[in-house]
Amino acid sequence: MRVLAALCLAIAAFPASPWAQDLAKPADAVRIATFNVSLARGQAGKLISELRAGGAPQVDAVAEIIQRVQPDILLINELDHDPRREALTLFLETLKVSRNGAQPSLFEHSFTAPVNTGVITGRDLDGDGRIRAPEDAHGWGLFEGQFGMALLSAYPIVSTRTFQKTPWSAAPFADPPLTSDGGGYYAPNVWEALRLSSKNHWDVAVALPDGRQLHLLASHPTPPVFDGPEDRNGLRNAAEILFWRDYVDGADWIEDDVGEVGGLQANASFVILGDLNNDPADGDGVSGALWALLDHARVQDPSPISLGGSEAAALQAGVNATHQTDPALDTADWRDETGKGPGNLRVDYVLPSSDLKVLGDGVFWPSLVDPLWRLTGDGKPIISSDHRLVWVDIALEIRPSD
Repeated sequence: MRVLAALCLAIAAFPASPWAQDLAKPADAVRIATFNVSLARGQAGKLISELRAGGAPQVDAVAEIIQRVQPDILLINELDHDPRREALTLFLETLKVSRNGAQPSLFEHSFTAPVNTGVITGRDLDGDGRIRAPEDAHGWGLFEGQFGMALLSAYPIVSTRTFQKTPWSAAPFADPPLTSDGGGYYAPNVWEALRLSSKNHWDVAVALPDGRQLHLLASHPTPPVFDGPEDRNGLRNAAEILFWRDYVDGADWIEDDVGEVGGLQANASFVILGDLNNDPADGDGVSGALWALLDHARVQDPSPISLGGSEAAALQAGVNATHQTDPALDTADWRDETGKGPGNLRVDYVLPSSDLKVLGDGVFWPSLVDPLWRLTGDGKPIISSDHRLVWVDIALEIRPSD
């Protein structure tokens, strides 16, 4: 750590570096990003109070990362949701204040909606004889709205669909968790009541400057850990990911929260984005569910990379040395030198539909010799988030002048 501290002091003396990550956006492009900002707090209203007070180092670092990348459309994961949108409103205000000379980020349009975290099922899911959060909620949460989501956009939002209440058991591909003797982990009345989404699934359509509509398909599936041999969280994570496969296929089993049936239209342009909590080859997720998206005929995977991800994996070593996924693709810094944890993984995705032209992409994970490394560090302590912002630039259609 002494070497890293000395390196930071040396970097601070220079405003630029030949190793600095290229963050420039191509001309005539829309930059679409996802960022798990790790701003969920353990108590309802705590984030609001923190944002009102201002000056929190983590919030400042998160805001500067967004300002450095300057996305036009941004999905935020792990921003606590409240019915009056106070946390989101305050967060948008923080982005308007420049950090260390970065250009402020101005999003004129935003969307948020309730999530399943902390919403009591009315069933005793863990069998302890009591019904309470977080164990007996539709999504693990100490209170309703913990680990919420928000979609920020420079462009007008023209339509929204939410799937908060879609039953897990309604999905044709649903695999109910089983006990070691082959019985159902959940009683039938519990299984039928559980919702598929641990937070929510959204289809938010925006109007691009070239006149096209773009559907942002946003979610944050549950981590496939913190369970037992029944793999209830792993199976649910897979189901939450497979929902998008069926949605882009226009599956008629899908019904949204206002009763509209069916998935996406066959000719619609879309981007699937969010913290999917699933790596293509490493970690505890059901990788087959993820590959069902990555290999889908209507989906393309630009595979954004960074310099910092490779450096972090080499520096931290441990379980990272056994991973199959290229560490340049990693988007989460879950360092673990003991071999008991997942290590660094690729879990955050921006996946455009195959009809969209990709002009560029990246993961904001600066090199150790990049001046912006101070915004991510080496993962201990967490400076901004244990996740990295991921972006993809798609081309606007250039129309002939009149």
